[in-house]
Amino acid sequence: MDRWQTSLQLYERAQKVLPGGVNSNVRISSPPFPLFFERAAGALLVDVDGNEYIDYALGQGPHFLGHSHPAILDAVNAAMRQGQLYAGQSRLEVEVAETVVRLVPCAEMVRFGLSGSEMVQATMRLARAVTGRTTIVRFEGHYHGWFDNVLLGVAPAVTADTPRTARHPQTMTAGQVASVADDFLVLPWNDLALVEQLFAERGHEIALVMSEGMMCNTGAILPAPGFLAGLRRLCDEYGSLLHLDEVITGFRLGLSGAQGAFGVTPDLATFGKAMAGGFPNAALAGKAVYMRRFAQDVNHSGTFNSNIISMAASSAALAELERDNGAVYRHVERVGGALMAGIRGIANRLELPLLVQGVPSAFHLSFTDLSAIREYRDYALHCDKDRYNRFTLELLRRGIRVINRGIWYVSAAHTDAQIAQTLAAVEDALRAVA
Repeated sequence: MDRWQTSLQLYERAQKVLPGGVNSNVRISSPPFPLFFERAAGALLVDVDGNEYIDYALGQGPHFLGHSHPAILDAVNAAMRQGQLYAGQSRLEVEVAETVVRLVPCAEMVRFGLSGSEMVQATMRLARAVTGRTTIVRFEGHYHGWFDNVLLGVAPAVTADTPRTARHPQTMTAGQVASVADDFLVLPWNDLALVEQLFAERGHEIALVMSEGMMCNTGAILPAPGFLAGLRRLCDEYGSLLHLDEVITGFRLGLSGAQGAFGVTPDLATFGKAMAGGFPNAALAGKAVYMRRFAQDVNHSGTFNSNIISMAASSAALAELERDNGAVYRHVERVGGALMAGIRGIANRLELPLLVQGVPSAFHLSFTDLSAIREYRDYALHCDKDRYNRFTLELLRRGIRVINRGIWYVSAAHTDAQIAQTLAAVEDALRAVA
């Protein structure tokens, strides 16, 4: 642990004043322990001990353009010298909203907040007001925030005998009351027949179907052919609303997000992370006939909504994403694709059961004999998570930082040389856990 001595000392100090030594529970399990960082630029991250890492965590996804992007920092620096918070409107929020409306298929109007978790709450409130119904359909393994009424079915305990039919989801933490699950029904993802059966039985009760456009947090699972289109058809038929949670996929899979990539337009969609290049900003976008209810009888408030810093960051980030007809996406497609192919080749050569799946900007690694992970249960029942944790620690020792649940994010700042360096480290790390 000598290489992380200063981090360890800070961690010991932190545990005396911060529960678990961290400010987000997802950081507690970071091997070897929660590290402390000092600076970051591009695809590189430096810890307080001076160790440098090629970063594939990217702030848990926001840094699609890389850390400390000069255009974003310059825009924020200039804007905040005019003020930070007006308790009123600014030109920037109109301009950013106009950009989102122009780029995102479902976006006819936009509301801004600070986090994806918050905007999911606004989505559910709006859907219930519009439909007059209360039931919301969820999918196993999908993450929609940490609030009581959505931290449900995210990582449920399942066995091979767990029923696949719709049921109330499991709570995930102490302090949740069982009643928060009363208005939610959870199903395995990518099984349209099960959703059709549920609608046939209870479609008149369903206000909203809530789904990630691509299951990023668990397995980087793409929607099965026709699955999202099937959700769209069922919602239209039964008068329910369709919500795509694009907090991760929005502006990462392309300028039009997962809905553009997969050709399905929801009624409502939530965005965050990549839209502000590392600054806190989030949005709910949707059809005007529904979104106008926020100006009528549906409350959505927030002191820091559309603050100058967040709006300036989003304005600059979206401009960079659009530059040269989306050149950053072509770069990420190329380097991310090379990284995926390279890891597959190494695993095959070493005869290790390492599955690489997803898209170049967000892919997943898991030790499994499965040829593909198609839903949460595949990941929960058939992947060797302990081995992957050992692998992430071996990578960290070799200057590569990844998230221990398997998702790898690639940025526009990653270079060919860094991809080559990463592949060399992957081979060494895989040999160490073989």
